[in-house]
Order: sequence, then C-alpha cells, then structure tokens
Amino acid sequence: MAKKTKQAAGTPAVVALTAAGVPFTTHAYEHDPAHPSYGEEAAQALGVSPAQVFKTLVADVDGVLTVAVVPVSGSLDLKALATAVGGKRAAMADPALAERTTGYVRGGISPLGQRKRLRTVLDASASGHATICVSAGRRGLEVELAPSDLTTLTSAVLAPIARS
Repeated sequence: MAKKTKQAAGTPAVVALTAAGVPFTTHAYEHDPAHPSYGEEAAQALGVSPAQVFKTLVADVDGVLTVAVVPVSGSLDLKALATAVGGKRAAMADPALAERTTGYVRGGISPLGQRKRLRTVLDASASGHATICVSAGRRGLEVELAPSDLTTLTSAVLAPIARS
C-alpha cells in the first residue's frame, strides 16, 4: 500500500512544487527492481488507474531534448510529439543523456525540478483528470497534482501525444 504524505524532503521536484506553492500530495511506495514497468508499478501501488499515472520520457526532436509526459496505460507517439513542438523527426533520447540532462535516474525522471529545463509536452488526456500522478524524482515516489499546475510549472504544451 502506498504511503501518503504531504511532503517528502529531498527531491528537486518536491522542492520546486513547495517553492511554487501549488497543492500536491506525495505518495511513497516500496519500489521492486524486478517489476517490468515503473509506471504500472506506481499505478498498482497507488491503487489508481494507469490512465491517471503519467510517465516522463525524454526524446530528441530535431536535435533538441524534449520531455513527453504520457499515461502509463499507453505509449508515446513520436510523430505526434514532433508535430506538437513544430518539429519533423523525433526519437527516444539516449538514456544516459536523459539522466545527465535532467538530473534524475531512469524510472525516476520527473517533469519538475530538472537540472536543465527542457521543453515539455503533456498528453491532452491529462486534462480529463482532476489530478494526475508523475514521478517525484526517484523510483518509489510519485507526486499527485492538478494537470493545470503541472502545465504551468513546466510551461508545457498540451497535445495528443499518446497512443493507447
């Protein structure tokens, strides 16, 4: 069962949320390194639909690193991501480069509090939820917040970038 807390010290994502003064809740759970999907593991641990838990992916769009935030119930449509930011071609970024650039480890990359702020696209399905969960900056820690707050804090574009 996930443990609910108002704040969890330490991660840059939580620090950024606290500094911004937006309402959020952190959810900590015991991460299982053997689980095949970080996002599905989080949805199961939190007891919420995978459509409400969003994964943070880093892609290269025409040579520019771009963050895509999509529901764990689907996958990223790279062509749609490129279109959303006015690009022509997108590919998944090298995982080591994504980790170095964001300051987070794979499976714990948060769209918030990144070392280098990257342009961000949030899947349009997020607006159908009162709150969504995204990584709080480490494996086993999610943050729940309003999609509008995530959009504002990351200067995200809202676009249909996920495939079911």
